[in-house]
Amino acid sequence: MKTRFTLLLLFVVAGLTAGGFIVRAMWRHREHQEVVRPTADLVTAMRDLSRLEAAEYHLERVIDLRDQQSRFYGMVEGNDAVLLVAAGDVVAGVDLSKLRAGDVTLGKTPGSVVVRLPDPEVFHARLDEAHTYVHSRNTDLFAQRNEALEGRARQIAVQSFEQAAKKSGILDRARVQTERLVRSMLRQLGARDVVVVWGTARPPS
Repeated sequence: MKTRFTLLLLFVVAGLTAGGFIVRAMWRHREHQEVVRPTADLVTAMRDLSRLEAAEYHLERVIDLRDQQSRFYGMVEGNDAVLLVAAGDVVAGVDLSKLRAGDVTLGKTPGSVVVRLPDPEVFHARLDEAHTYVHSRNTDLFAQRNEALEGRARQIAVQSFEQAAKKSGILDRARVQTERLVRSMLRQLGARDVVVVWGTARPPS
């Protein structure tokens, strides 16, 4: 009788021990899966980047500006002229502070993210003062010197820089560079596929 009890006790202990090994083995065997959940925190993180400067152009231009004046009822004419050699920079990018909570959503396939970004814009166009100078300043004998003429020439230079940069595709370049950066950032967070839509465009169905 004692032998049977001993064998039964050994059988129970062995069963419990084996069961413990199985439970521990099952506990140690865990599968890892990265899940991207684009919540408001992600939008906030992107907003913190604020203005994302994605493209910069350097331009140079000569501005020949004249103030034509007439005296004595048009009998005498004179010019006040300035010749400005202007250099400047135009910077374009995306203002990520305009992102809203619903602009980052999960896609239909696992691991995909859809991001809606505001359209690129020119942040600023400004003169490079170190390389901008007045080449000549001439006032005819019968003309009055216009002290605001140089300032007006500088304004024209800045406006022409912005127009030239847009015609040369600075906004398209900013769009491409921004998409590249956003895709890289989200993939580092675990996204497998990133779809970027712009402005009021609707995401792909």
